[in-house]
Amino acid sequence: MHTFHIPVMGLAYTIDSPIKVARFGISSVISIIEDRLIEMMRSHYYPTVGETYRPIPATEPDYRARRITDYLNLVNRIVKEQMEQLKNKAFEAGSEIVRYFEMLPEQHPLQQMYRQMTRTADAREKASLASGLCKAIRPGSIDVNIMTKTDKDNFDANGQPITDGSDAIAALRGYVNSDLTDSSIVFSAGMNPRLYNYLEKYPQFNADAAGNFSKKIIVKVSDFRSALIQGKYLAKKGIWVSEFRIESGLNCGGHAFPSDGTLMGPIMEEFKQRRQELIDTLFALYNPALANKGLTTFPAPPQLKISAQGGIGTAAEDQLLHTYYGLDSTGWGTPFLLVPEATTVDADTRRRLRKATTADLTLSYHSPLGARFHYLKGSTAEKERLARIQAGKPGSPCTEKHLSFNTEFTEKPICTASRQYQRLKTAQLQSLQLPEDVYLEQLAAVLDKECLCVGLSNAAAIEYEQPFVKGQHAVNICPGPGIAYFNKEVSLQTMTDHIYGRQDIMEGSARPHMFITELKLYLDYLTEQLEKARRQHTLAQQQKYFRAFCEQLTKGIDYYHHLTTTGVLPAEELLTGLEQANLQLTNIITAYALA
Repeated sequence: MHTFHIPVMGLAYTIDSPIKVARFGISSVISIIEDRLIEMMRSHYYPTVGETYRPIPATEPDYRARRITDYLNLVNRIVKEQMEQLKNKAFEAGSEIVRYFEMLPEQHPLQQMYRQMTRTADAREKASLASGLCKAIRPGSIDVNIMTKTDKDNFDANGQPITDGSDAIAALRGYVNSDLTDSSIVFSAGMNPRLYNYLEKYPQFNADAAGNFSKKIIVKVSDFRSALIQGKYLAKKGIWVSEFRIESGLNCGGHAFPSDGTLMGPIMEEFKQRRQELIDTLFALYNPALANKGLTTFPAPPQLKISAQGGIGTAAEDQLLHTYYGLDSTGWGTPFLLVPEATTVDADTRRRLRKATTADLTLSYHSPLGARFHYLKGSTAEKERLARIQAGKPGSPCTEKHLSFNTEFTEKPICTASRQYQRLKTAQLQSLQLPEDVYLEQLAAVLDKECLCVGLSNAAAIEYEQPFVKGQHAVNICPGPGIAYFNKEVSLQTMTDHIYGRQDIMEGSARPHMFITELKLYLDYLTEQLEKARRQHTLAQQQKYFRAFCEQLTKGIDYYHHLTTTGVLPAEELLTGLEQANLQLTNIITAYALA
């Protein structure tokens, strides 16, 4: 119904977004990795629909998967009931049925049919059109996300690994066993062979005779090469990727996975130019794999969509991605953090988001995953972390353990944000008798790690006044850099109108174009990495990498220059930024002898 989707955000921020927006035809993505949060949401929503909540305790077999399955089934029932109620609403000003059609993009046939109904004076025609509209409405997709890196093994009472019991695999099983249809699972953060191999067990990912999928696979990728590698890996198993979702390496929220300097525009250009090649390559592997399994083959490839997200902030940018790059959908994440009708954010955190400036946002090292992490400074979680350090008790109680991967000091993996790890690592650093500056730098890197499992879940606990983890109430949040230019809470309809160009909620803002923002982020990142290499005396060893990085940035700047001269990109928005970026890059190359 819509040309945009709401991507997964944190753990709590889109945990119930389908309940809020699916009835208006808007698709959104739930994170399903934190099962304690999902159990908390079950306890919240069951009473709201007049059903009895029955806990699924952690002592029961396969509790993680069962919690996820039941919550997704509950969300699905709620959305279906909402749709039935919507169909019976009168076409009156402000009613949900009116909002449904008014929020659709102008070019959508149902939007045009709705406008025709509002204009006609013929009662019979009006009634006929109203009936047709009600029959045509569809909910947005209830999609789920698994960050493939969060796949910690789990053990039974005897200390043995539980077969197919890792975090990600249990979450996948929970999704597969749900009754969601016309739904997708989004895999993010790279390829996980164990997880991808597990997909073969489930016929739910097979297409029907017409080539349609009840449960689809979306793979989030950073570039064309990643899409080709992951798509081929799955196609050889008879598994079709229905969508590749491109995300900016730096101009995004949550975890950041910087590229080698290749920018989002050139990445999308490659997908545009090689889209058919990608489809043909995957289909050439997919059909024989189906035949080998004795499954129905197809005369033509199933649909394969391309979407993108990361830093989109204006209707003009959104339209560019659809018209020039031919995207099927665009992801609008960070701006929806200021839409209470769409996301779950506690009042204090939302207030901080409203007031955030570029100075309040940082590409931090806080994540225990080791990947960089966009972060809003001044959060209650940051204050709590610093208070623990000040009190001589750094680290967090590790209750969820989803990011427990470190075996530096223990046989059983632990989390680098945990109190246990930080105590052991600090003691090791103290024993090494390092130079003071080296010791302080390494100590800061240890103490910088922050609990994300609880911090990214607590907003829902606070918002719904539900117990989550006893004694832990701090919240951290990971918006993209674009939040600095969105400074007020708005309604779902207002945000939708902004996306489609019917309203501008950033009027008068000095916000740079999304391509310039990303370019500036990469230049800052490059400078940071060069300085780090200089301090650690590794600059000479990394010369080849840094030169290649600069070459990619140069190509990106040239590419954007070309698009401005051909009228694809607005010159008044980009030329000054491109000239400044080119000068900054030239200065970097000179200063670090990278020519």
